[in-house]
Amino acid sequence: MSFFVPRGGLPGQTELTTGDSGRAVFTEAYAVLPRGTMRDIVTSRLPHWADTRLWVIARPLSGFAETFSWYVVEVAAGGGSDRPDDDPDAESVLLVVEGALSLTIDGVQHRMGPGGYAFLPPSATWTLHNESDEASTFHWIRKAYERVDGVDEPAAFVTAEVDVAIEPMPDTDGAWGTQRFVDPLDVRHDMHVNIVTFEPGGAIPFPETHVMEHGLYVLEGKAVYLLNQDWVEVQAGDFMWLRAFCPQACYAGGPGRFRYLLYKDVNRHPGLRL
Repeated sequence: MSFFVPRGGLPGQTELTTGDSGRAVFTEAYAVLPRGTMRDIVTSRLPHWADTRLWVIARPLSGFAETFSWYVVEVAAGGGSDRPDDDPDAESVLLVVEGALSLTIDGVQHRMGPGGYAFLPPSATWTLHNESDEASTFHWIRKAYERVDGVDEPAAFVTAEVDVAIEPMPDTDGAWGTQRFVDPLDVRHDMHVNIVTFEPGGAIPFPETHVMEHGLYVLEGKAVYLLNQDWVEVQAGDFMWLRAFCPQACYAGGPGRFRYLLYKDVNRHPGLRL
């Protein structure tokens, strides 16, 4: 198991702007934030979080992500929060990619290492701390939960990536599969955050075009990704945002697996008022 972890820092003064970070693209249909853009000077801090910094790689914004925010969070040894999120409507998914974290949900403590995954509904009371001697890093995806009369809020849960099987896509011989952390038929959930895996040579063989908005963070490997009309090379540590209905496809380049963490909004009527 291997997950890319950003390290920050700053390129040397002699390096070209058109290097890795020069692959950054922001369009009306999609955006690409290469890993080289995640430097010390673009980190943020949050209230009630100690010894913690984060890269905000998506947020609700006109012409950008409409339904979610996405952080890559680095918690120093001894850091964390007893008040991680004061938004009463926010639901969250956490994926640990380095180190060890102690997550307490409604009084129950969970130890999470790399690959640890948690879903937190708006009603959950939770805290998160790094009780180890080394920095820990996790992805934090947030969405305003869309309540529906007669549909219960989903319960919190904690699992691990290694405990969730990869479900192969039909007719792919296992070259393309998805680890689904919630039942896709469970309409209590209004977002899915999955891990998608392609073996070398695996592909999405048609331009997917659908109502779901996407965020994708490449955890491992490299590929060529179709974003609207453009084929773009991406690698571990890159982030992509795809607007609803943006055509997408990909070819995994190898030599190893290509894996990404995927967000999409699901199971709700589209809003009819902008």
